[in-house]
Amino acid sequence: MSYQVLARKWRPSNFAQVAGQTHVLKSLINALDHQRLHHAYLFTGTRGVGKTTLARILAKCLNCETGISSTPCETCDSCREISEGRFIDLIEVDAASRTKVEDTRDLLENVQYSPSRGRFKVYLIDEVHMLSTHSFNALLKTLEEPPPHVKFLFATTDPQKLPITVLSRCLQFNLKNLSPGTITEYLIDILRQEKIDSEEAALWQIAAAAGGSMRDALTLADQAISYCQGKISVEGVVEMLGIPEQQKVFRLLEEMSSGDVKRVFALMDTLSDQTPDYGQTLDSFMSVLHRVAMAQVLPEAIDNSMGDKQVIQNLAGQLTAEDVQLYYQLGIKGREDLRFASDARAAFEMLLLRMMVFSPNYVAVTAAPTTDNTSQSDSQSAESDEKKKTESPDDLARDRATSTLAGSPEIATASAPSSRSRATTKPASSNPAVPNPATRELPTHRPPAETAHQTASAAEKSGTRVMPSAKPASDSASSDNLTELETLTHVRWLEVYKALGIGGIVGNVLANSQLESVNGKALHFILDKSQSAVFSEEIQPKVSQALAEYFGVSVSATIQIGEVSAETPAMLSQRLKQERHLEMVDEFEHDENVQELLKHFSGTLAKETIAPLKLENGND
Repeated sequence: MSYQVLARKWRPSNFAQVAGQTHVLKSLINALDHQRLHHAYLFTGTRGVGKTTLARILAKCLNCETGISSTPCETCDSCREISEGRFIDLIEVDAASRTKVEDTRDLLENVQYSPSRGRFKVYLIDEVHMLSTHSFNALLKTLEEPPPHVKFLFATTDPQKLPITVLSRCLQFNLKNLSPGTITEYLIDILRQEKIDSEEAALWQIAAAAGGSMRDALTLADQAISYCQGKISVEGVVEMLGIPEQQKVFRLLEEMSSGDVKRVFALMDTLSDQTPDYGQTLDSFMSVLHRVAMAQVLPEAIDNSMGDKQVIQNLAGQLTAEDVQLYYQLGIKGREDLRFASDARAAFEMLLLRMMVFSPNYVAVTAAPTTDNTSQSDSQSAESDEKKKTESPDDLARDRATSTLAGSPEIATASAPSSRSRATTKPASSNPAVPNPATRELPTHRPPAETAHQTASAAEKSGTRVMPSAKPASDSASSDNLTELETLTHVRWLEVYKALGIGGIVGNVLANSQLESVNGKALHFILDKSQSAVFSEEIQPKVSQALAEYFGVSVSATIQIGEVSAETPAMLSQRLKQERHLEMVDEFEHDENVQELLKHFSGTLAKETIAPLKLENGND
């Protein structure tokens, strides 16, 4: 006898054998037991969820020789013939191959005749949405008022394509995708009866890959039996499906939570050895992130239906809520990258890199930038120092803050292009005062005041920007640090903000804050109320920590939401950017070549598109 695949061999023959779809079974069973029968039923749902199976069981219940009931006898001639697919009064039609109106008319010509063997003549039309508009029109009248001995059973995967006139004449039952837990339990029962050994973890992998379809799951189980030579194992299923096992996805998230990029990509090397389907890997990754987010917000909603409750709870404690939401959002956007990328692995690795680098908790430790400016003469340095001695402390602080903010990569602008240059567009940050998380630097050492002053002076003349770094927390310097902290003004705060070198939500809050007062080691800030949506109480300790690292002493920072009366770092950077842009636009407008082009082509200048040109040496 030829081998019969599991999907056909174990097709349910009565309602008791159907897995899931309780909401549909309840309605059908009650209707059959109480003899409240409709003349047309429509079963909708994705592939492999039981549409045609339920229709055949319903036909069996209607024509069982023992009477109409929800439990057919399975032994009479009608039940056996329906199970074997040779019952003369069950007319099964594939609408995909019989779409013409002539086919529908031929089908309906015999509707008025009584059934040959059974109680009802049952028309089972599969993929009914494939019928043409004329076919539906020919069917409408008969569908609305059929003879009492006729029942119509329709099945479709796309009910949206059915005319509303057809939908209104049918009882519609929407079949749901089956959960991995339901599929796994069903597979365990079938394989036990087939006397095939299997590992439950392997069946979970098959259930997840089936995408809610029981038929797909049974087909994959058939394939796994052959691939694993009679025993379904986790290793065999992972190799067969080309996806990483769920445990490795968990490990990937654990390594990402530690912030160690090197360990993450070492694990990627292990994953790539299995030649995985990176699209399915991303789907598994996103599914885990969804469960982690639910565990963080609503822990009681997480059950053990997928056998991973404890691992999900552990990940929920290791990952911050911000990171989970960021990873999920980037993952959704990354699907398109995987689809169009020539190298799927490279696209997946770039996606992981974005997730980690753009995390608010990521800090890239880099060496402090230095300059070797041997071309500067002693007379030039002395002249610069003498000039700065004549300025007041507030003027010096204001100049340094303006120079630092204007020279940052995030808000840098250049003078307008001359006749030898051209204008190009350059995307601007939504908040130019907040540094890009990918370029954040961890302050390491702050040089003495005299050395720092000389370095800054030399850097100013050479065009090189030197980022101030944090002071060492030593006993000898603690008094000076405290003095500098107590004399901190809002003008000086503009410079201190940029020297902090932090980004993310904390950086955004500080960029939009005004220093209101300093009382010893306690700093009080006012956050612009227009930015209140990004503030939370857990940010204040992070602000205190950042300021303590900069000043080298313990600092307590408090933040209050309100109206700011002074220019915040974000406002200053935006103003500087607008001023430089206006200067650039003005120079570009008066360029002789530009004027000639506008005159010759009768064109207009789109001022908003003018932006500095990035040269090869990195300067604007």
